[in-house]
Amino acid sequence: MIDVDEFQAGAAEWLAANRQHAPRDYGAICPPELVDAGRAWQRRIFDAGYAGIHWPVEHGGQGLTPDHHAVWQLECAKAGVPAVLNMVGLVLAGGAILRFGTPEQQAEHLLPTLRADRVWCQLFSEPGAGSDLGSLTTSAERDGDRFVVNGQKVWCSGGRVSDWGILMARTDRSVAKHEGISFFLCPMDLPGIEVRPLRQMTGDAEFDEVFFTDVQLPAEHLLGPLHGGWGVGMAVLTSERGHIGTSIIGLERRLEQMAALAEGRTLDPVEHQRLTELLARGTAMKSLAQRQGPVASTAASLLKLGITEMMFDVAMLRGDLAGPDALVEGGEAIGMLAAPGGRIAGGTSQVQRNIIGERLLGLPREPKP
Repeated sequence: MIDVDEFQAGAAEWLAANRQHAPRDYGAICPPELVDAGRAWQRRIFDAGYAGIHWPVEHGGQGLTPDHHAVWQLECAKAGVPAVLNMVGLVLAGGAILRFGTPEQQAEHLLPTLRADRVWCQLFSEPGAGSDLGSLTTSAERDGDRFVVNGQKVWCSGGRVSDWGILMARTDRSVAKHEGISFFLCPMDLPGIEVRPLRQMTGDAEFDEVFFTDVQLPAEHLLGPLHGGWGVGMAVLTSERGHIGTSIIGLERRLEQMAALAEGRTLDPVEHQRLTELLARGTAMKSLAQRQGPVASTAASLLKLGITEMMFDVAMLRGDLAGPDALVEGGEAIGMLAAPGGRIAGGTSQVQRNIIGERLLGLPREPKP
């Protein structure tokens, strides 16, 4: 097996020679308008041997270790390019199928996903079950060799451009809410599936709503045990190794952008104090990230909450520094409109505070009426 340092050096060299072919670094989720460019980049990664680095060779991977995968992500962050087409497909769907899929499911999905022939979306959140996923109501009722699916999903990234989705639906209403959920692999072109772009107040439509009306989902698309979908979903969401180096690089770039706010302008004492305070908070977040180590823990909630609130305050400061024009149009206006979304995406700030209070501080659990 190739040494990790040798592998990292080769990855850095390859990225330096190929980064001009990559789309902008959009992070974990590929925006709909960049899917074609993202597919082309993922295929280039695959052809070069950098796709599925820690996946088994028999499924198209490289058969290396999570440490090899971590340094690939680190080098991509340094180069400012996406490490994968889409986290939902290459991490969540791929990880679930690797761990819980039948041999037939693995043969059908894994290699096409690595080659970007198959784009995935996540069909988890619902209008009444976002942070509390266990309260989902979308139903999948068994009818012979198929399940009949009815319900609605929301905040679906890339639903309109995806070929398949990972779907959590309720298959037993008679048991405790977490025990009656199943996990499915769902083709997005089945009759009865309607995808509607969800317009945000910025004017963009980054997300979709997905409606299921008597959708006939073949039973062989069930992943893992019937009624055991909660365990499948949680295992996939929590088992991915945290790669702290990439998050530190991203935070360092944010700090550089924040410091640049003072360039070319004279700040009054209040503005100077606000910017200084934000830079101090950001530096503290960087130190916390470095202390956390390579494996994500509940301390990640401190980082998520701290960085989310910091970036909200940065957006407001940018608007104040831009003056009245920022209330009309331009990047500062878009930034202020988009800023509240950070308190929802990736785990709401309220949920992060609960995790911090209950798991880190040992406070009583929030009442569940």
